[in-house]
Amino acid sequence: MKNLAKDNSRAFDTIIFGAGPAGLAGATRLITGQKKILIAEKGGQVGGISKTIKYKGYCFDLGGHRFFTKSHEVMNLWEKTLGKDFLTRPRLSRIYYRGKFFNYPLKPINALLNLGLAASFKISGSYLLSKFFPYPEENNFEQWVSNRFGKELYKTFFKAYTEKLWGLPCTEIQAEWAAQRIKGLSLKTVLKNAFLPDKKGSIKTLIDKFRYPKYGPGMMYEKMAGDIQKAGGEILLESAVSQIRHSDFRIKSVILKNKNGQEKELFADDFISSMPVTELVKRMSPQAPAKLFEAAEKLKYRSFVTVEIILNSPTPFPDNWIYVHSPEVKMCRIQSFGNWSPHMLARPNTAALGLEYFCNEKDDFWKTPDQKLIKLGLRELETIGLGRRKDFIDGFVVRVPKAYPVYDSSYPRNIEMIRNYLQKFKNLQPVGRYGMFKYNNMDHSILTGLYAAENILGANYDIWKVNADQEYHEEN
Repeated sequence: MKNLAKDNSRAFDTIIFGAGPAGLAGATRLITGQKKILIAEKGGQVGGISKTIKYKGYCFDLGGHRFFTKSHEVMNLWEKTLGKDFLTRPRLSRIYYRGKFFNYPLKPINALLNLGLAASFKISGSYLLSKFFPYPEENNFEQWVSNRFGKELYKTFFKAYTEKLWGLPCTEIQAEWAAQRIKGLSLKTVLKNAFLPDKKGSIKTLIDKFRYPKYGPGMMYEKMAGDIQKAGGEILLESAVSQIRHSDFRIKSVILKNKNGQEKELFADDFISSMPVTELVKRMSPQAPAKLFEAAEKLKYRSFVTVEIILNSPTPFPDNWIYVHSPEVKMCRIQSFGNWSPHMLARPNTAALGLEYFCNEKDDFWKTPDQKLIKLGLRELETIGLGRRKDFIDGFVVRVPKAYPVYDSSYPRNIEMIRNYLQKFKNLQPVGRYGMFKYNNMDHSILTGLYAAENILGANYDIWKVNADQEYHEEN
C-alpha cells in the first residue's frame, strides 16, 4: 500500500475517507461496479478499530469482534473474502461480580446459586414491582433497564459496569444506547430462553457460536484491502483529510496530508466518509456554520486502553471474554485471544490476554506510562484470580481513541443538527460508527458502507435507518 507523496491532482469516481470495515465494504462493492476508487486512511494499517495487532507471532484484537449478523449481504461478503479461513467458533462469556462468575446470558440456576436465595427473592420482587410501577418515561439508561429487569438486577449487573464503561452516571446516559445495544431483551426473554429455548432464534443475544477469522479480524480487512487493490482500487495509508472543498452543497475535492506534511488535492464525483463526523464538519471549506462547530465540539467519544499480556501458562479461563462488573477493579473486560482462535497464539500452552480499560482521550489514565499500565493490569488480573504475575512473559499497550460515541443528554440535539447539515450535500454519505456517530456493531457499519455504494450505483437506501428499526441482538 502506498504512502501519500507529492503528486499532481487526479480524478476518481469515488473517494472514501477511512479504511475501516465500512469504508472497505463500500469500496469492495464499487470496484465490482467498475468504479475508480481511492481510500484515504489516516493510520498506517487498515481495519479501523477492527484491526489486529501482531506482536512476536501473537495476534491481538482491539477488544473482541464477533462476526455475527442477520444480514445476508454482510455474511456473503465475509464468506467470499476469507472462505475456509472464516472459522466457526464456540461462544462462552461470563460476568465476574464480587468474586463469582455468572453465566452470560443469564442462567437462572447459576444466578440463584451465586446470589443466594435472599438476593434472588429481592431481585424477583423488584422485577415484579417494575411491572406494576414502571418509570413513566424512559429517558435514560437507568430507567430503560430498570423497567425491563427491575431496579435490583439493574444495580447488581448493569450499573457498575456501565458507569466504568462510560465514565458517566447511568442517569446521564441516553436510553437510546440501551435500546440499540440490548434491544428486545428483558428478564422475561432470558428466563424463557433458559427454560423454553426458542428454536426459531428470535430471542436476542442468546447465540452460542459465531464466525471469526483464523488470525483475527484484521485478517478479514487486510484481505479485503488486497482484493480492492488487485481490482484496481487505490489505498493511501498515513493520509489525513485536511480540507474538504465544496460549493453549492456538493463536494468538489479533498486535500490529503501525509505524515511529512506534504499535501495534494484529489477530485471525485462521490465521497463516502467513515472519519469521525466531528472532524468531518471541521474540515469543510468553506467552513460550516458556527453552530455546527459548536455541536461537533459537544459530541464526545469514549476511548479505551487495552493492556495486552502474554503469560507462560495455558489460558487461565475457558471464556472468549469476561465482563468485569465488580467495582473494586478498574478493568472492564478481559479477552482471551487463544479462545477466540487458537491460531492467534505463537506458542502452545501460553495465553494472550487483552485487559480493557475505558477512559477519555488525553485524561490522566490515557497518559499513564505503558509499564505502569501493565503493572496495574497484572495486579488486577491476580486480584480477581484470572492470572498470575509470576507467569508474565511480555506485554504492551494500545490506546484506541474515539472508540465509542457517547450518548449523553446533549447528544440527540447535536447529532440532529449535524445530520441535517450533512444531508444537504448531494454527493457525500457518512457511514460507520465514527462517520455517523452511532454505536453500530461491526456488521451494521459494513451494511452502511454497502448501502452507500449501492446509492452511488443508483439505489436509494436510507443509511440512517441501519441499526434503528431492524431486529437485532445485544453485544457489549
